[in-house]
Amino acid sequence: MTQHVTGELFKKMISNAAASIENHKQEINDLNVFPVPDGDTGTNMSLTIGAAEKALDAMLPGTLGHAAEVTAGALLRGARGNSGVILSLLFRGLARRLKDLDAADSMEFASALATGVESAYKAVMKPAEGTILTVSRLAAAAAVSVSETEADIEEVLEQALAAGYVALADTINQNPVLKKAGVIDAGAKGYLYMLDGVLKALRGEAITKISAGTEPSDKVDFAQFAAEDIKFVYCTEFIIDRKSKKEANLLRGFLDARGDSIVVVDDDAIIKVHVHTNEPGAVLTEALTYGPLLSIKIENMREQHSEAIAFEATETPSKQAPPEPVELKEYAIVAVCAGAGLEEVFHDLGADRIITGGQTMNPSTEDILERIVEAPSEVVFVLPNNKNIIMAAEQCAPLTEKRVIVIPTRSIPQGISAMLSIDGVDGVEDMSSRMTAAAERVRTVQVTTAARDSVFDGLEIAMGEHIALLDDSLAASGPDAAVVFNTVAEALGRFSPEFITVFTGEDADEAETATLAETIGAAAPSSEVTVIRGDQPVYRYIISAE
Repeated sequence: MTQHVTGELFKKMISNAAASIENHKQEINDLNVFPVPDGDTGTNMSLTIGAAEKALDAMLPGTLGHAAEVTAGALLRGARGNSGVILSLLFRGLARRLKDLDAADSMEFASALATGVESAYKAVMKPAEGTILTVSRLAAAAAVSVSETEADIEEVLEQALAAGYVALADTINQNPVLKKAGVIDAGAKGYLYMLDGVLKALRGEAITKISAGTEPSDKVDFAQFAAEDIKFVYCTEFIIDRKSKKEANLLRGFLDARGDSIVVVDDDAIIKVHVHTNEPGAVLTEALTYGPLLSIKIENMREQHSEAIAFEATETPSKQAPPEPVELKEYAIVAVCAGAGLEEVFHDLGADRIITGGQTMNPSTEDILERIVEAPSEVVFVLPNNKNIIMAAEQCAPLTEKRVIVIPTRSIPQGISAMLSIDGVDGVEDMSSRMTAAAERVRTVQVTTAARDSVFDGLEIAMGEHIALLDDSLAASGPDAAVVFNTVAEALGRFSPEFITVFTGEDADEAETATLAETIGAAAPSSEVTVIRGDQPVYRYIISAE
């Protein structure tokens, strides 16, 4: 029987939730509506809650309110994909309700769950039923109801979990897309796995992770440049437990005079800092004026550099020339894409920063924020180029003083069209409306092979079959690529587009590509068909029609 949740217990609850979702992430990934190779919902939720687990590991157990605030801050920065962002919103509201509590009884904790749901619903522009939102709402409602007469938090969570599973089973009926695919909602199931981990922690049961984490490495590949090019030697990262009322902007100014590659992520509970500097001692001393340090990591980038690359051993940091000042632009553009060819296209069109990511690699809010901070302008357009990255990009706006404008591009072709639309356009507002309108005019086809057997809209799709998605809807599938190509070409021809562009993936075959282009040209004789090397993973071809 558990009557109070303390900060120490909350830390164990988050650890169990992270282990539970990690152990079931592939099962959750397999609930994707389309059988496209994807590191989607399960992986994103695992990486997101994993960020909170790491943040809590770096602190001593304190009050429940403090532990909840640290968790919410870590989730905000570590959120990946729509499922991860919604998860962060649920915890943001929960932390707000628990903020001033040393510990919570059953009614207070149930109320916090409900406040988290309210926070998520308010933040999502068009909340859809039959999703994680529905299941978390009904689970929280059950928790609140039971807590009115039950002091045992274990019993409250048991009833919440039971109500959640009933709601989960009904998601297939509430969401038309899920009903067609014959599956329950992946994010909702992931949430219940986490809630189950929380309940086990209340019972004193620790969950052991049975698979290694898959978080992409964010370490620099030092072999790509010479050691003498490292202007600031020490990569310094730390987290401040925010106790001072001093503005984080003052810390940004201090760091700007002493280093580069600066990222300062600020929320109510903590300040997280990344900086390359020659004066880590001075930086840490200044950081302590904002509050105690929860974690510190300092790495000598020259020592990490390959010994095979020569550099002048006598050169000292104090003799290094300061970096060249960056001239600020009226606006900058940050784009998300994967593939050397696509990166080249976006750079040629004027993108200032590229985030490597996409279908199997949803970048976190912090990944996107880093590029926004680096971008040479106080006004930054962000092109997510994937429907599952839009929400994570939107979370960056309150984390920086820069003006962040997220253009909700759902595909690579939409992002490219958006950039082409602003040639010669003046004024940020006009640019924003032009980019949004241009993206909406584009039709996107993505061709790949099925990663597993599945059934969609009554059609059986076998693993290894060719499938084509037209604006996220299944356009064609089958074992014969030529048949799929013909169906795609006919669909594109019906739009009577002026331009059709085929971006070839990393596994595209030259002869097959030529056949595809000829087939499209025959079906759309009035269209100008162009083939461009994209090198993108997952999708053998991405086709743009406008």
